[in-house]
Amino acid sequence: MASRKDPAIRWLRRLIRRRQHTPALAQYHDALTREILLTERIRIKAVISMGSLLIAATTLLHLLAPSVLDRITHGRFDLLPQFAVFVPFLLFELVVLHLLSRRLAMHQDVPTLRRYLSALIETSVPTYVLYLDMNWMGPAQALGYAAPLAYFLFIVLSTLRLDFWLSTFTGLVAAAELLAMAMLYHPPGFAAEPPAEFGYELIRSVMFLLAGMLAGAVGMQLRHQFEASIAAATARDRVTNLFGQHVSPEVVERLLVEGGDSLGDIRRVAVMFVDFRSFTAGARVRSPQQVVERLDGAFAILVDILDRHGGIVNKFLGDGFLALFGAPIETPDAARHAVAAAREMLAANARVNDATSWPLRIGIGIHFGEVVAGNIGSPRRKEYTVIGDTVNFASRLESLNKEFNSQLLISSAVCDALGDDGRDAVSLGEVPIKGYDRPMAVWQLG
Repeated sequence: MASRKDPAIRWLRRLIRRRQHTPALAQYHDALTREILLTERIRIKAVISMGSLLIAATTLLHLLAPSVLDRITHGRFDLLPQFAVFVPFLLFELVVLHLLSRRLAMHQDVPTLRRYLSALIETSVPTYVLYLDMNWMGPAQALGYAAPLAYFLFIVLSTLRLDFWLSTFTGLVAAAELLAMAMLYHPPGFAAEPPAEFGYELIRSVMFLLAGMLAGAVGMQLRHQFEASIAAATARDRVTNLFGQHVSPEVVERLLVEGGDSLGDIRRVAVMFVDFRSFTAGARVRSPQQVVERLDGAFAILVDILDRHGGIVNKFLGDGFLALFGAPIETPDAARHAVAAAREMLAANARVNDATSWPLRIGIGIHFGEVVAGNIGSPRRKEYTVIGDTVNFASRLESLNKEFNSQLLISSAVCDALGDDGRDAVSLGEVPIKGYDRPMAVWQLG
């Protein structure tokens, strides 16, 4: 059973309240409608199979052992009336199956009225069979024979409609038609039989209604499970679309719990730019496959370190990337986590360089401050990103690594946030920064 506290369900409900026509919501509705139609198609195929099996069994019994049916029906059994209802019923179900397949192909739901009409026609088939049985063997014997039990088959299969009210309607039709046949129809050839007891027939009919309600409850539980599964998949797809496939599973789960549908807000984050030095020169003398394999291997190690320290890669930038600490999920001590990740990244890269014929040198710049964070893009495609001077300055810091032949540069804001953990930071003084009117303090970490 799906819980109301399921984070994916909560997120989808929040999307519904905020944006009534978002692509994510449309995707959710399309997927849910498709699952419901697929279960409905299974139900129709089961009804066709069940009806075919029953008519085939009756035909074989009539052909191979006619005396059995003659004893039950007092010699009145006739196969033709059964085929007279089965053939139209089979054609009806095949038409419904065809229309349902067309709806699936067009990603459209079936009209509600058509569903109820189909339920009425299907549930009335046992009533016709009961009518035949009552003419052949009398009301009392027919009401205790197979036809009333056939109602239960349709009620059980109505579970696959995943609709409480449709299953209840199926049970109601069965109950009403069975009660009507028991109380109102009296074949002329069996006039001597005592009339049916209303209370007795009412109680039996009520059981069919209760069975329909129970089938509806089970169907709704199945529907809730479908909804929870589809909502979770839709929410995860939305995270992937906004943040990329490089978001760790732990971050995805936290985004689902906390919500990642920010329309734009101010956050204090640590912004990290990472770039591989002289990568282009090394790529010129190597095959494309070697270039991709080396870059993928290096990124895999660095991104794994980011994941462990609570950072995410916001976007890859050729042979580098932009990473965030503190967005989209607020992280205490974001600057400390960013520096710890940077130091571990440098150490890991040094170990890889010792074991490879293509060593790579990393340049890292980290700044800490306020940014505007939110989902930006077209209505069809949005991307979570951060904008502001903090981002620009972090990028400038990373570029300064070329000038100072360094690998890790931080701003004064990061140095202040480190406290005692930044005792090994070396001041490079007030450095002119491209795009800034005055020199800015820059610090180097080993």
